[in-house]
Amino acid sequence: MAMQTRGGRTAVLQGAIRLFTKVGFHGASVRDIARECDVTVASIYYHFSSKQEILQEIMATILTDVIAETRAAVLAAGSGPDQQLRALVRAWVLFHTRRQSEALIGASEIRSLDEDGHRQIVALRNEQENLFRGVVDRGVSEGVFATPYPHQASRAIINMGRTVVDWYHVGGRTSPEQIADEYAELALALVQSHKGLDDHLH
Repeated sequence: MAMQTRGGRTAVLQGAIRLFTKVGFHGASVRDIARECDVTVASIYYHFSSKQEILQEIMATILTDVIAETRAAVLAAGSGPDQQLRALVRAWVLFHTRRQSEALIGASEIRSLDEDGHRQIVALRNEQENLFRGVVDRGVSEGVFATPYPHQASRAIINMGRTVVDWYHVGGRTSPEQIADEYAELALALVQSHKGLDDHLH
């Protein structure tokens, strides 16, 4: 579920997401956000101390949510690294089709964060990357994956899934589930998962 806050705070966040998606963080003023939400500027400042705090909450929420969903997908998958990577990539891609606007902000506005916000968001990004790394590293150590570059492969898989937000359109010819399946196969190929590909072919 997008944004677990309630009432006026939710309206402010949702309005800010719409505006930041259209014009960027620096292109939207607090007054613009208030107009988008049909509230007063004072109402904005009742919930948030600054536009920077709004951005930080949007980015922290999207990352916290996707970490929770991808971790749950890994835990629900089978014990094999190939099964876990498939589930992880599918969850990652599906999340980016459902939460496209927020994910776009997360990808493009990290440069707009202040020092404290940047530190917080980078820590969350690292936590997400470590989930991918853990699955890939275990696959290599168990001989399921043959890539000699596990860390680079993990980053490539993350970035591959993240770019879905740049081109995905609701109602397009390819469904989110089909995109997720295709990207899972690409990820398995990238780490040279012979077992995963053989299972898929047979």
